[in-house]
Amino acid sequence: MSAATSIVLNGDQVFGYLERIWWVALRVGAMLMLAPMIGTKMIPARVRLILALAISAALAPMLPSAMPVTGVDASTLLAVARELALGAAIGFIFRLGLEAAGFAGEMISQGMGLSFAQMADPLRGTQSPVMGQWFTLIAGLCFFAMDGHLALIRVVFDSYSLTPNGSLAHVFEAIPLFAKSMLEAGLTLALPIVIAMLVVNIAFGVLARTAPALNPIAIGLPAALLTGFVLLVVLMPRLVGPLQEWISLTAASAAAAVR
Repeated sequence: MSAATSIVLNGDQVFGYLERIWWVALRVGAMLMLAPMIGTKMIPARVRLILALAISAALAPMLPSAMPVTGVDASTLLAVARELALGAAIGFIFRLGLEAAGFAGEMISQGMGLSFAQMADPLRGTQSPVMGQWFTLIAGLCFFAMDGHLALIRVVFDSYSLTPNGSLAHVFEAIPLFAKSMLEAGLTLALPIVIAMLVVNIAFGVLARTAPALNPIAIGLPAALLTGFVLLVVLMPRLVGPLQEWISLTAASAAAAVR
């Protein structure tokens, strides 16, 4: 075999590369466990493990050298816990970003009278209103269509240059602030339809007081449902812009949390 085609493997280099992949996989794997859509029960744990190892193998050559392992001591355990916490913080912030859409869907379902229509939600692992599930699914599809998954990997990659030692100084401050922003974003998404449904319900309430013989309660629920669905069809194309801005803000907040 010629020198041009032969491959020489150095044992130290191979084990050093595997060690670097292992350290990167800690942060990437924790991120994928809480990432939107990917970290849900719909994706098997084996698939998430393979995906974490593949992403770690791709990112490891471009990242700084991994922390040398001196044995199973306190410093190593603290370093592992720090990597897991940083990855979990990044994935949790992105998960909160998509929960804004689910929160908006739950508020709209209450105005439309669909809050009693609940089903098992595979995305959350619990029961939730069908309108909240629909909004969460739409937000998840927009997340992938707008390259939100690439922004997620970008934040993980940048976190090594922002925090070479894995600082947790801003994590516990950034997550509560972002949760407040998530509630505000969900309310903003749902506010037009919620106000319209409030007007419809008030109108039927006034009609019930002035003309009870018409039995407005019996026609109030179908009218609220029809009005809600019409407003959803009309306003859904206009939600793409706010969702794109919200995903960008989510990525910026996740990057600021791990600085």
